[in-house]
Amino acid sequence: MESIKAQRGTQDMLPAVAGQWQAVEGVMRSEAEISGFREIRTPVFEDTRLFQRSVGETTDVVQKEMYTFEDKGGRSVTLKPEGTAGAVRAYLEHGLFNEPMPVKLYYVTPCYRYERAQAGRLREFHQFGVEMFGSSLPVADAGLIAFANGLFDRLCVKNLTLKINSIGCPTCRAEYAKALTAYFTEQKDRLCETCLSRLDRNPMRILDCKSPECAEVAKGAPHILDYLCDDCRKHFEEVKEILDSANIAYEVDPTIVRGLDYYTRTVFEFVSGDLGAQSTVCGGGRYDGLVEEMGGAKTPALGFALGIERLLLVMAAQKVQFPEEDPCELYIASVGEAARKKAFLLVQKLRDCAVEAACDEMDRSLNAQMKYAGKLGAQFTLVLGDDELASGKGIIKNMKTGEKKKIDLDNDFEGQFAGISTEAADGEGLAF
Repeated sequence: MESIKAQRGTQDMLPAVAGQWQAVEGVMRSEAEISGFREIRTPVFEDTRLFQRSVGETTDVVQKEMYTFEDKGGRSVTLKPEGTAGAVRAYLEHGLFNEPMPVKLYYVTPCYRYERAQAGRLREFHQFGVEMFGSSLPVADAGLIAFANGLFDRLCVKNLTLKINSIGCPTCRAEYAKALTAYFTEQKDRLCETCLSRLDRNPMRILDCKSPECAEVAKGAPHILDYLCDDCRKHFEEVKEILDSANIAYEVDPTIVRGLDYYTRTVFEFVSGDLGAQSTVCGGGRYDGLVEEMGGAKTPALGFALGIERLLLVMAAQKVQFPEEDPCELYIASVGEAARKKAFLLVQKLRDCAVEAACDEMDRSLNAQMKYAGKLGAQFTLVLGDDELASGKGIIKNMKTGEKKKIDLDNDFEGQFAGISTEAADGEGLAF
């Protein structure tokens, strides 16, 4: 019978790497909560119209990449390709706009996009994202960028380049769209079919096309910074001033437009040279018109999303050390059925006290049990046999120092062990 394997573009998280994910997610949650963000969890699938309206019908995501299907009720639903749209829907549906502003949310979520699977680009991937509603001030933009920058520092990730741009508001973008349309019309013989369809509807999306030929054409296109209105220009200058005052290095890159239509004004990306073509680790910006577009009141908002798989690839390339997993504190080996049952009871007592303990569950020989204890990295061992059961006493051995101490098996065993045990810390690994 043919074996069934994971779908292309997906991957299993095995125990060997689960600890790394937990460590990274723990830092993300901690940093978010320190900065006043609260967790939100939204469904994996939504009404397809949510993404068509928010992400934009002319984007690659909507045109090419969404997992869309009809459910048994005849409704069109889509696996979420990104986290912002669902967060905005929940913000409106549950009246979070009635809470004191700014409303600050964070999430860790799987996302789905149908695209060519490669390193750093999966069909099922995971995002850590933050969304902030209510502030139009440049200090909010700079604060969000500083949050992401500090998160990378906490995770010991180096050599990232922060790139920023402003893509203006609908007023100045209208003039920019005219300039782009004129430029790309002259070059339309070199554009792909998708970009030709965008030419009249949304020429900015051509700047985000992944086709090498279209990307080459886009290099000569006008820059949005030359078309900003006075208010957008002032906003962007203030964002840069605040970043300068915080000593956060950045590059102004007028080619950054982000791949989703809801962005306005400030957009930014953190890119890494350790990822090859898929260099963007984190991206975000303002989306001041999205809440209103989704049926709410006019509300300034901004956020960013960070690809966890890509982040872990960068950390692996930079050989970032993770905190070591907690080893087994006590392994109780046993000889004979009566000793095995006693070992089981003692292990349960220890686990009730949050002590990581283990005993034989495979009917191994004593020699094999001790080898297994070594593989577990057990800090202490205890061997139970007929003599120990008869006397009610056993010997705890510190596997690192060889020191041995007697312990009463029947009188507050767990308390005695707590007094004997010490945390094994060898100084290796990073405690994020």
